[in-house]
Amino acid sequence: MRGKVLSYDDYTGSGLISGDDGVRYTFTRGGLMGGAREAFTGQQVDFEIADGVATNIYITSGAPLNLSGDKNRIVAALLAVILGSFGIHKFYLGKTTAGILMLVGSTVGWITFGILPGIVYVIAFIEFIIYLLKSDGDFHRDYVAGNKSWF
Repeated sequence: MRGKVLSYDDYTGSGLISGDDGVRYTFTRGGLMGGAREAFTGQQVDFEIADGVATNIYITSGAPLNLSGDKNRIVAALLAVILGSFGIHKFYLGKTTAGILMLVGSTVGWITFGILPGIVYVIAFIEFIIYLLKSDGDFHRDYVAGNKSWF
């Protein structure tokens, strides 16, 4: 049967496929075939059904990255190095709480004689380097689809 990946959580190794028959099927990382280690939302798949669960899943098409609404790691890295002390890269990635902490730390933190804003900028610079060194897939899994807010 053919279908489309609706969601996949790499940390738990489980996801959801919408089959062409209109039914949704759960699947696990162990059901991925053809050397695939993870699936991305929007990918087209071919799979078999066993006891209501998708198995023997082959990814047939669909770009794993740059889906509409996805965040770009290069944009996030540039925001981190240029405006990172204000947490703008965190807001871009949808990590609002982390963004607010960085914004407050860099603005009100001057009360600490520049120590707190300095720490915030160092964190932003480290994240700039990490964003550049990560592959697109790792960045997407950790910061866009995942729940990782720091480093």
